[in-house]
Amino acid sequence: MRLISRLPGSLRVQLVSWIVIPLIIIAAINLWVSWNTSEKMADLVTDRMLTASARAIGEATAASGNTLDAIVPPVAIEMFSTGDGDHVYYSVATSDHQLLTGYPDLPAPPVLKDFDPVYFYGSYRNQPVRLVALRHPIVAASAELSQSVDVIVGVTLAGHTNIARGLWLDSVSQQLVLIAFAAALSLLGLRYGLRPLMKLRDNVLRRGRDLEPFDQAAVQTELQPLVAALNQYMDRVRKQMAAQRRFIQNAAHQLRTPIATLTTQASFALRTKDKDEQAEVLTSIKTSAMLLARLAAQLLTLSRAEPGSRRPRADRVDLIEAGQLVLESLAGKAFDRRIDLGFEASTAAAIVTGDGTMLREMIVNLVDNALTYTPEGGSVTLGIARDGDLIHLTVEDTGPGIPENEREHVFERFYRIAGVKADGSGLGLAIVREVTEGAEGTVTLSEARTGGLLVTVTLPANSTIANQPA
Repeated sequence: MRLISRLPGSLRVQLVSWIVIPLIIIAAINLWVSWNTSEKMADLVTDRMLTASARAIGEATAASGNTLDAIVPPVAIEMFSTGDGDHVYYSVATSDHQLLTGYPDLPAPPVLKDFDPVYFYGSYRNQPVRLVALRHPIVAASAELSQSVDVIVGVTLAGHTNIARGLWLDSVSQQLVLIAFAAALSLLGLRYGLRPLMKLRDNVLRRGRDLEPFDQAAVQTELQPLVAALNQYMDRVRKQMAAQRRFIQNAAHQLRTPIATLTTQASFALRTKDKDEQAEVLTSIKTSAMLLARLAAQLLTLSRAEPGSRRPRADRVDLIEAGQLVLESLAGKAFDRRIDLGFEASTAAAIVTGDGTMLREMIVNLVDNALTYTPEGGSVTLGIARDGDLIHLTVEDTGPGIPENEREHVFERFYRIAGVKADGSGLGLAIVREVTEGAEGTVTLSEARTGGLLVTVTLPANSTIANQPA
């Protein structure tokens, strides 16, 4: 696998390698098996020739008078004349080991069975030989001469080796032709099989800025997950581009008026010579700049909260801890407006999963909106409770509330209820909805017990945290 991965970065080369290299390994194993088979075939051919020679010699041995005559017929030797230059050795002996003819020091078989040939390898005159030992019966008129003779025939291995090598080389050539043929067919198949992939590449290059999804059915089943992933990626890019366009449009639209106001106020401060008027205008400029900074921050938050604008995160966020930090950061604003800022929690831990930064920003917008629209001397209460697998985060105020027919519209961007004099951008609740839906939660508006507004955000609790009453 590592060897194939280090090959040149061509898909064709790697795919053919995945086919050819295993085929070469299998062929190598097959050639080793073929060599053993070739050796066995050469043994079989040689053994049959040896057996035929031994039987011919045994049948030519006969009783003559009171003696046994061992005659070696020419055919018994000539059958080994294959042109390989082999030497043939033989011996004929009686059952009591009296040599009748032949070479007296031929290797003897380990065991000689009655009338069954025994094949074995040996060494004679410093040459390896293949031998057969055969016990052959002799029938004579005299019972004393009716016995058996032991015939041993051996031959050097030049012919045997040539037979085995020839059979094996035939197998090698067949394997090489098979591998070459398989490689050629693989390349041809890949050439046609990769056409849809090359066509997909060309379509991607021709697309330019067109981010419409590709047709998954136009490619093979194995490539469809790639096309699906490509379509998902382009969908995320489309959403990011759309979010950027909306952010630019919203920012251009919303920043135009406060910037114009700042310009007018600054021009007036430069023209007037009255110190009191200058101080008043500078105070107004500071207030406008703070509102402008808040608007810019909310625009950036809304941009980050939109689907596809940033990588999804799965932080474990304790809403109780986050809520306490938010209340501490907004305590100064509540103090300046003499608003009672409270916190109630009926659970020791309220862990949810989501983007920690955006969830904290959601709480900031809820509490800041409540402080903005609640009259001086009122109260704002942040509450957190757990109900089974759900976490409920509530913000309750003593402000004017929102009429029921306006409650759905206030989630729209830059929507302002007619007649409301409090400063605001109309983005707070839009941010809350985007963040809540991104965390797979819901947000609802209702009338508080005090007559003001009650905002309820419901989020799924982290399943690994048990419900722990305070």
